[in-house]
Amino acid sequence: MTALTRPYWIEARFERREGWDEDVYPFNLPVLKALETLVFHPRVTFLVGENGAGKSTLIEALAIAWGFNAEGGSKDHQFSTRASHSPLHRFVRPVRAPVKAKDGYFLRAESFFNTASYLEESGTGRSGQTGLHEQSHGESFFNLFDNRFTGDGLYILDEPEAALSPTRQLSFLARMHELVLHGSQFIIATHSPIILGYPDAWLYQASTHGLERVAYEDTEHFQVTRGFLNRRDTYLDVLLAGD
Repeated sequence: MTALTRPYWIEARFERREGWDEDVYPFNLPVLKALETLVFHPRVTFLVGENGAGKSTLIEALAIAWGFNAEGGSKDHQFSTRASHSPLHRFVRPVRAPVKAKDGYFLRAESFFNTASYLEESGTGRSGQTGLHEQSHGESFFNLFDNRFTGDGLYILDEPEAALSPTRQLSFLARMHELVLHGSQFIIATHSPIILGYPDAWLYQASTHGLERVAYEDTEHFQVTRGFLNRRDTYLDVLLAGD
């Protein structure tokens, strides 16, 4: 098995043309103010940030621009329960490598139930995609990731930790590494300091200052988690103190 030295998705270019209005959502998000090009790591790229910072809006637009269904699934899954995605994808131009990915998937925690229902009703599920509603949310989520993802693919994931216990998140890291070594590229939006700990990845942090590359130890997710675990009593004294 060999990891990629060049990505399937090299970079995303954000084209400010007719329809891009910086006074309305999503174009007024700070993460987009100065964003012209987003370059991806050949193996793993993370998007992190506080709730409302725009990372899920951004990763949704990336997934649709690549050709995935807005609510998740592979490129051959075309269904919609509620068209709530933003128009940002129309302004994203992917710069693709000459080598094409053989597999791909957009795994989205927010609409995973809808994806599972579509697969059940349409009978189009492949390995790891059947009987998802008969399993717990975490089991079905990990089963799909563990069995449906075959390698040599581009995988875009939005908050995969939402369904996974800390132990399962460690298993997620191990499985993701197997897929990386099997020629896969990942673009992931996450809050999990465990998942963010994957080595040799690029981390982009979305904030009021825009989108910037940061080191793992400089993310708010790492710093807050470490602070709480090291000084739990102090944090709780402050958080739970009366007026």
